[in-house]
Amino acid sequence: MKFKEITKREEGKYITRFDISYETTDSKEKIYEMISRKKNLSTLEQLRGERADAVVIIATDESGEKILLNREFRLAVGDWVYNFPAGLIDPGENPIESAKRELWEETGLELYEIEDQIGESYSAVGFSNEMNVCIVGRARGEFRQSTSTVEEIEAGWFSKQEVKELLKKYRFAARTQAYCYLWAK
Repeated sequence: MKFKEITKREEGKYITRFDISYETTDSKEKIYEMISRKKNLSTLEQLRGERADAVVIIATDESGEKILLNREFRLAVGDWVYNFPAGLIDPGENPIESAKRELWEETGLELYEIEDQIGESYSAVGFSNEMNVCIVGRARGEFRQSTSTVEEIEAGWFSKQEVKELLKKYRFAARTQAYCYLWAK
């Protein structure tokens, strides 16, 4: 595919819709609709992005025997979904600072040990260029309600056996589902 241009279609508060024009190998035009956290995109370099927009927190309890999952009401699907805690990186924050803040805001827990920082990946590469970075660590503390009134979150610790059962019965965010499947094996 040969990149041609990007056309902004609609700007919302949190996302903007763009059409990306490509020329196919048989010289036909392909228009691809996508959304972005960025307000303005005009080049291929901007489309690919420079840094992560968001963090995903993969945390176990102090023993390492249970994994932290949020059961969250997701507005885009109008239903409850299991997901890792996650959120946007605020201006001036690095991913670890953001992960600590987001975890505390969503669950009341402290991310006290960082074990790894997984490189950038795309959240939903089929329709968005949003990038995130996964922070892996251990958390502790007492659960409490989210500090946001627009987030309905029920956080909990789950054993491998409990995760296996959840995977059979409930909907998950794709990344969380894949990770939990391998973690619970």
